[in-house]
Amino acid sequence: MRLDDLILQAIEEDLGNGDITTNYLDLERTNTIAYMIAKTEGMVAGVDIGIRVFKLLDNELKVTVYRKDGDLVKPREEILRIEGNPSSILKAERTALNFIQRLSGIATKTHNLVKLIASTDVKILDTRKTTPLLRRLEKYAVRVGGGYNHRTGLYDMILLKENHIRAAGGITEAVNRIKLHNTTYKLEIEVTNLTELAEAVKCGADRVMLDNMDVKTIKQAVKKYKGKVELEVSGGINESNIEQYAQTGVDYISIGALTHSVKALDISLLFKE
Repeated sequence: MRLDDLILQAIEEDLGNGDITTNYLDLERTNTIAYMIAKTEGMVAGVDIGIRVFKLLDNELKVTVYRKDGDLVKPREEILRIEGNPSSILKAERTALNFIQRLSGIATKTHNLVKLIASTDVKILDTRKTTPLLRRLEKYAVRVGGGYNHRTGLYDMILLKENHIRAAGGITEAVNRIKLHNTTYKLEIEVTNLTELAEAVKCGADRVMLDNMDVKTIKQAVKKYKGKVELEVSGGINESNIEQYAQTGVDYISIGALTHSVKALDISLLFKE
């Protein structure tokens, strides 16, 4: 889906047959200035998308940018200034804020986690646990925050998860079936213990996801297989324990919470008095 189409759908979702509150105020012949302001500390993302919301609703609006994607903000710092017809600003306000707040929340969380393991070479990955139709934007926000993208969807990497393996009758059988197609796609296999890990490596996996393993077991996996296969850990990793996992020496840490339960950054839009 084109970005403009997505934004227009979001505007239509909010606007419907018309903003009855704003329309009844009869503000079409006036002009005003509004500021988008951070209310808490964080990292900004989605600024250009917010601008596009205003411009698609009213191309005559003038927007001045004070903070770009990737910039850190503190409370009361200005992100954007919007000047023009107040009716247009009011109609675009919530949709623009929804995009910027959501993406800024993702960038902020990612940035904070990346800082915690900055002394290591481990890369933080997102997952497919994204808001429907917003995956491209949410994965972009992860990159803004210093993280990396896992596969985009089901089409660009082979990932044999627990249910695939069960359906096929085991790791080896699943890999053998995949190899019948002579594919060149990267192959990752999810495992839950060291026995499954050994089987996955023997089958020729490019990457192995160590799912919900404890730190002690992960260290054993790293000691035996580091450099032979890419090692990714996943499951229950957060701010309180990410350093322990990163110090095991794995290559990647994937965190679904970057997108599936992130708190939006608190941002407001206020008209100049």
